[in-house]
Amino acid sequence: MKPKREKSGDLFSASEKNSKQPLADRIRPRTLDEFVGQEHILGPGRLLRRAIQADRLTSVIFSGPPGTGKTTLARIVANTTKSQFIAINAVLAGVKDIREAIDSAREARALQGRGTLLFIDEVHRFNKAQQDALLPHVENGTLILIGATTENPFFEVNKALVSRSRIFQLRPLEDNDIRRALENALKDPERGYGHLKVEEEPGALDHIVRMAQGDARSALNALELAVETTPADAKGVTRITLAVAEESIQRKAVLYDKDGDAHYDTISAFIKSVRGSDPDAALYWLAKMVEAGEDSRFIFRRMIILAAEDVGLADPRALSVVMSAAAAFDYVGLPEGQFHLSEACLYLATAPKSNSTLAYFDALSVVRQERVGEVPDALKDASRDGEDLGHGQNYLYPHAYRDHWVAQQYLPAGLKGRLFYEPGKLGHEADVRGEVLRHREAQVAELDEAETSLFAASSQSSKLSGDWLDRAAGAGSEALQCLRDALCEAAGLRRESLVLDLGGHHGFLTWEALRRCVEGGVWCRCEDTREESELSAWIDRVDPLNRPRLWSAPLKALPELAMKLPEKPVFDAVLGLQPLIPSAQWMNAVREAVAPSARWVLAFRREANLPWSEGFAGMPSAILGRLLSATENVAEKSRGFSSNGSRSGSSGGEGWETSLRAAGWRVQREQVTYEDRRRLTPSQAHAWMVRAAERPGSYLAFARSLLSPQEWEQWLAAAGVYFSEGARDFRASFDLLVAEPL
Repeated sequence: MKPKREKSGDLFSASEKNSKQPLADRIRPRTLDEFVGQEHILGPGRLLRRAIQADRLTSVIFSGPPGTGKTTLARIVANTTKSQFIAINAVLAGVKDIREAIDSAREARALQGRGTLLFIDEVHRFNKAQQDALLPHVENGTLILIGATTENPFFEVNKALVSRSRIFQLRPLEDNDIRRALENALKDPERGYGHLKVEEEPGALDHIVRMAQGDARSALNALELAVETTPADAKGVTRITLAVAEESIQRKAVLYDKDGDAHYDTISAFIKSVRGSDPDAALYWLAKMVEAGEDSRFIFRRMIILAAEDVGLADPRALSVVMSAAAAFDYVGLPEGQFHLSEACLYLATAPKSNSTLAYFDALSVVRQERVGEVPDALKDASRDGEDLGHGQNYLYPHAYRDHWVAQQYLPAGLKGRLFYEPGKLGHEADVRGEVLRHREAQVAELDEAETSLFAASSQSSKLSGDWLDRAAGAGSEALQCLRDALCEAAGLRRESLVLDLGGHHGFLTWEALRRCVEGGVWCRCEDTREESELSAWIDRVDPLNRPRLWSAPLKALPELAMKLPEKPVFDAVLGLQPLIPSAQWMNAVREAVAPSARWVLAFRREANLPWSEGFAGMPSAILGRLLSATENVAEKSRGFSSNGSRSGSSGGEGWETSLRAAGWRVQREQVTYEDRRRLTPSQAHAWMVRAAERPGSYLAFARSLLSPQEWEQWLAAAGVYFSEGARDFRASFDLLVAEPL
């Protein structure tokens, strides 16, 4: 029985010899040997070529731009297969045509034992119901589907059909492939213009090839127009000049379906070109979108997103430039608005890049996946509850400090030390990066001081670890940063220095050493695995070649760990902040890991000169007189008191000095003092003084013993006023110990 394929919708029903057929259809290749291009799927030995030659084709979908050979491949299959071949166009066909094709396939199998290949051009045009109608018949083998689409089949074709088909992606043809197709058309006497005398002017066909941009059909249509509209000269020669070629293919229609792949692929190429800082490619894709009629507001919206996502804080002006260009475009419209599109495009493409704004999504992930921490009391609003619930108490007002910054904990307690934002290294962020990182390091170091009682001189104060009083009485962030700089300067660090940080302070010294020793390296000891884990989160953001090496071990175990390494480091400098006093055995054991010329630089906290007595000025004259008369006694009693109000013994410097001298180093020890200005609220000052006075033997305990309870309360009130009126200097003092070889 004759298959039902001689229908008006059949792609291949017309005679190939019809002179009215377009050249592109007449010259269409009939065999694989005539086919040009697509070597990646049709080259010798390729799967698709073998399947067509052996007539063993399974369901396939050809995907690619127009003019790349999808329909031609279907025709080649039709010419080589022994199966029944039915072709329909999804634009013209409906469910009735699908049913007729299925009935014909069943009949061919039942009566002739033949299979059926069903070619559906523009298969993505079928709706879901039409595609679903094909599925069972493709699945049971009644039909073998050959689909052709200019869209992405993974998005536009039924997933069930896609899963049962092989996808072959056809690419835009290379220029030499299109050139071959044009030359074949000029030489073929039967289907092309081989029967005519056609001569081309140098560069004429090249122009057609170039303007076709990989579309063979467009090139052949241009050649046909050039030949058919150019009269022959007296010698019967049709001359295709460059001018004729330019007129024949004045402008290629830009492939751009606003609801299809071309839309999304082109805007993707534009965004990636801008992100990649390629202004030439960015302008090209921008021009393609504008030429194709893309909504300019859509382009501006994407650039506004990019300004924050990909340029971000590397150039904060980028967002303003794009917003201004978008507003100007709305004012003037096209065609002049193309200048504003171009300006925004070029600014973004040439701007330094940073995607640090993505840090927000890291924070969002923590909010969604982890238990949300409570707002610290110091950050809570005190206006509603006053200070009865402690809301707002112990908050440090940044503007009361130098540089308008002070270290304090802003994250919930469970997230202390968690990092989200990583400053970029270009543009504006490069300028602020150092300050951001130094603030972080100082903040972690100061908060860690309170938690670990780094500078506590007695067991009593260590029990109060984490209390704001202890933290406030310790060294402030500004003093710690000054101390760190002094340590690194005294160590004489060079670019190639190998540094050992005796550690225990969340890498406070390590980070500065890394910045200075870019060609050397830093080894940092961690007090415990918790500190190592927190430091590792920071280290992950450092360039792999410049990351410090972490040791999690007590100080006494350090020499043993160093000796177990396959490649034993020899350190050029040793840094330490309040390290424990070592034994003679420790000094002897660590000697092999430290260069003989190494310099040891250590710092130890001394008692703070807290400005309590300055609050005397606000006292009633009678009380002031009594305190002043006992000044000498108070001064002598307070001479041995630490910043926390308890008696201080050795700061640690003396013990290290003894150990280093015994080990053969020349040691110098000096006292350094840094200004540390702070402003307290009356309630903070009151709490601080009361707690300090409760410690036996403290300065304030002695001063309180001179006063009656009423006079003490008067002094507390006067001191509260004094400390809240402005920033006061809580000087931080350290013993700085520098040891060099003899």
